[in-house]
Amino acid sequence: MAKTILIKPVITEKAEQLSEKLNQYSFIVNKLANKIEIKKAIEDMYSVNVASVNTIVMPSKRKSRNTRSGVLKGSVPVYKKAIITVAEGEEIDFFGDI
Repeated sequence: MAKTILIKPVITEKAEQLSEKLNQYSFIVNKLANKIEIKKAIEDMYSVNVASVNTIVMPSKRKSRNTRSGVLKGSVPVYKKAIITVAEGEEIDFFGDI
């Protein structure tokens, strides 16, 4: 069940700063999942205590790129992002085996 709710972690510079300073981690989650389901999925998958869950629905963005045959236009789809605050003294290690 946790694999259907959690799609992938967000690993960017801003997300890394949040994890170092505020003990917060970002995930892309299923659009239909609510905060309670996200909290249970994180606790089951990473065995940490979750203090809070904040969710954001990221809007669609228009994109275009230049190619030999002309300009191709499209859009990035809508997705839901969850910012998880983990309890004090705990952390999630995404790169454990590397």
